[in-house]
Amino acid sequence: MRIGRLVTVIVVVWLIIGAVAVWQRGYFQEANADCASAGTIAVTVIAGPLNYAGVNPKVNCEVPQPSQ
Repeated sequence: MRIGRLVTVIVVVWLIIGAVAVWQRGYFQEANADCASAGTIAVTVIAGPLNYAGVNPKVNCEVPQPSQ
């Protein structure tokens, strides 16, 4: 039981640190409604403390447009 709670606390703290990194980089203010912005925000949050170790994840993606 204690190990499960410890793992949960570590994961939550990890994600909070990642969210702080997203906020510090200004991704929430500049967020466009596109795949690349959403992906970059997501991988930055998942990277957590690694953001402060020099990791700067970016996602480049394009959603296919419907044919005309």
